[in-house]
Amino acid sequence: MKPTLRLAAKLLSSLLPAWFFVVALAFTLSIRCAAQAPVPDSPAIEAQAQAMLQKMSLEDKIKLIGGVDGMYTNAIPSINLPRFKMSDASVGVRTWGPTTAYAGGVALAATWDRTFARELGEGLGRDARARSVNFLLGPGVNIARSPVGGRNFEYLSEDPYLNGALVVPFIQGVESQGVIATVKHYALNDEEFNRHDANVTVDERTMREIYLPAFEAAVTRGHVDAVMNSYNMVNGAHATQNKFLNLDVLKGDWGFKGILMSDWDATYDGVAAANNGLDLEMPGPRFMNSRVLMPAIQSGEVKESTIDDKVLRILRTELRYGFTSRPQFSPEYPTYSAADRAVALKGALESITLLKNEGRILPLDPAKVKTVAVIGPNAWPAVVGGGGSSEATAFAPVSLVAGIGDLLGPNAHVLYARGLPEMRDVFRGTHWDGNVNVDTFPSNDFSGTPKSATQWNMGEFRGGQWLPPSREPRSVRYTASYKADQAGRYLLLAAASGEDAFKVLVDGKQVLQQGRAEGQVPEYTSLDLGAGQTIQVQVDYVPYADGTRLGVGIAYEPDLVSADAREFAAHADAVILALGFNPETEGEGHDRTFTLPWGQDALAETVLAINQHTVVTLMGGGGMDVSRWIDMAPALLHLYYPGQEGGTAAAEVIFGKHDPEGKLPVSFDRSWEDNPSYKWYYGTPGGNTVLHTPGDNGKGHDYTIEQIKYGDKLMVGYRYWTTTGKQPLYPFGFGLSYTTFRFSNLHAPATAASGSKVTVSFDVTNTGKVEGSEVAQLYVSDPSAKVDRPERELKGFEKVKLAPGETRHVSIDLDARAFSYWSEASHGWKIAPGKFVVRVGDSSENTPLSGDVTLQ
Repeated sequence: MKPTLRLAAKLLSSLLPAWFFVVALAFTLSIRCAAQAPVPDSPAIEAQAQAMLQKMSLEDKIKLIGGVDGMYTNAIPSINLPRFKMSDASVGVRTWGPTTAYAGGVALAATWDRTFARELGEGLGRDARARSVNFLLGPGVNIARSPVGGRNFEYLSEDPYLNGALVVPFIQGVESQGVIATVKHYALNDEEFNRHDANVTVDERTMREIYLPAFEAAVTRGHVDAVMNSYNMVNGAHATQNKFLNLDVLKGDWGFKGILMSDWDATYDGVAAANNGLDLEMPGPRFMNSRVLMPAIQSGEVKESTIDDKVLRILRTELRYGFTSRPQFSPEYPTYSAADRAVALKGALESITLLKNEGRILPLDPAKVKTVAVIGPNAWPAVVGGGGSSEATAFAPVSLVAGIGDLLGPNAHVLYARGLPEMRDVFRGTHWDGNVNVDTFPSNDFSGTPKSATQWNMGEFRGGQWLPPSREPRSVRYTASYKADQAGRYLLLAAASGEDAFKVLVDGKQVLQQGRAEGQVPEYTSLDLGAGQTIQVQVDYVPYADGTRLGVGIAYEPDLVSADAREFAAHADAVILALGFNPETEGEGHDRTFTLPWGQDALAETVLAINQHTVVTLMGGGGMDVSRWIDMAPALLHLYYPGQEGGTAAAEVIFGKHDPEGKLPVSFDRSWEDNPSYKWYYGTPGGNTVLHTPGDNGKGHDYTIEQIKYGDKLMVGYRYWTTTGKQPLYPFGFGLSYTTFRFSNLHAPATAASGSKVTVSFDVTNTGKVEGSEVAQLYVSDPSAKVDRPERELKGFEKVKLAPGETRHVSIDLDARAFSYWSEASHGWKIAPGKFVVRVGDSSENTPLSGDVTLQ
């Protein structure tokens, strides 16, 4: 600064008040914060990356393309490159201690709110910065093809357009905070069972129209800077070494310039992965390491330029974010954030979906409800999200009990009962008719001479306790008799852990089975027994671990419901019944059941019979079986997994402080058998094959590959229901409100040039007495199509908040893709000219407005 300017600045500073400098400092900090968002690629960044590459030895290059210490990239001292930190994140930045836990995944999709998606991404980005995290390992955008998919709760919806519309602002929000978002799991990782060894066989059109568009949107519109490959195989090749997915589509068709990383331990062949697009093996270089790659490079099997491309992708991305020139942590990002609690509450409020409200029982009047009973396994403690790598520990999660109690205040009486016993109590409380015979065989197939013993129970259930793998083969057969004290329905419950396998037979007939898999949930069935009836129970158990983790029990269903739950339900003015899944019954590594977890149907039937003013709440990643009691329930709310503020949000909706505005992001099936994926989901009988892949120990491994044929093709979710004319229990896009809305005045051009923009407009009016939000959904039909197409497909939506009597004019632009299908013959998107129908309404099945558009 020149002397005259320095003197002028000193004089000015003596005249201005102190608060001016506080404001100026805050403004400077905000500018600095904003400047930490990534900058575009430039010649300067390219030159710097190339200069760093030239200084690296081949050993350094190979080192950089493998992770270290579980959640870090490798440091390269020769170019002064530090290591960079990662964190799992679907609902919260969960790897590094307590955090803000948001309503993410399926709950985000239920908001149908692009603005909130951006706010959620920004909140996660701030939380990441507070923990010095550079890479956020989310969002997940796989399709909810089936309701039993174990990680549906982490993903978004059954619809590719909705997924794409929400993932773009989410990514932009995360990356605006100077954090790399990682879209996952690429691709077709739509079930958790046997995920390492499943081969998805699918045609290209189905991939392009259903399973890839959300990833395409993340790359081409969201400009995501990292993509994570999945565990499974696609058409014969693991995703991490799949040329079609990684080179032809991701880096070819879509022009992806960022980092393609593996899921943790999802790499199976170092040379194949290196040659087919994988840039970064996580959590460490089991396969893409010097032992494997150096000789491959020397022999010409892998080109050094291939390794250079991976290194440059990593360096360019890290330079664009400024990771090498600034600390990732900054004190303006708090570890505990009150502002982000507000974001978490907003997401929970917007996602809660009202599915049934007979007699307008909701909202409850807090002035009239003096005693409320909150009953059920999910009433307390707070259920924040599902299980696995996305499970976040919130600082102060609000349970349903606490949320209702806090809203009603000291003048109301809140009663709480879990309503059901713990699983261990069922096992311990089973009174077998005599001793349990235990035969332990020196093999895994019940062959050989067993050692026999007796004991009072079946197994020794240890929950999720880890035990070392068995050193010797072993299989155990338990046999016992059970005598029913009274006639009625009995629960037969069995559970093990990890990769243990078992099957249960009653009177020689198999009734339960758990195969060897990465994870599992309790299995159960109902038995109708007469008074005094005796049954023979046999359990064949093959433990994976060096110990016993099996539990088996039988209980009379009416006795499962606790006495305090019955008493509280009888005395309450209203009951809130909290059912559904939790991190133990829905999570990574295993699929979940379509039926509710054991005992919950009996609890629902009992409470609903006692108190007709019962509101049922569900938690879970999508639809579930409610058939046993839905006709008895006057009100049903889907909470999904609402994050740390779920209890507060549910209370505000139940008692009318907030209008329910969530819409189903999935079809809610009546039964698992009704779902279009049912007959295809668990593989082709007899279709499994054995695959040998090179091992990290040089000896290799044999894998039994399960063949999963996507025979349902385009008929996923509502596409199936609207095409066949059948109906689910509740359709995609459905959600009730405390007010009412009307759609009117549709305007669409009668004709348009093929490939041009088509604008559709209409009015939405709040015809009720309270403020509310409606999601106007636009579907496109192609009745003159020459190829098979779904009857309708979502191609636009707009969420509007309206005061009573207010009307909003909505315009939605449809681009060429909205009318296109993927032509395998021409290998591209194609529009067949002719008549199209645009339909507008509030769900996939309720579209009161429609108009014809002819594309010429």
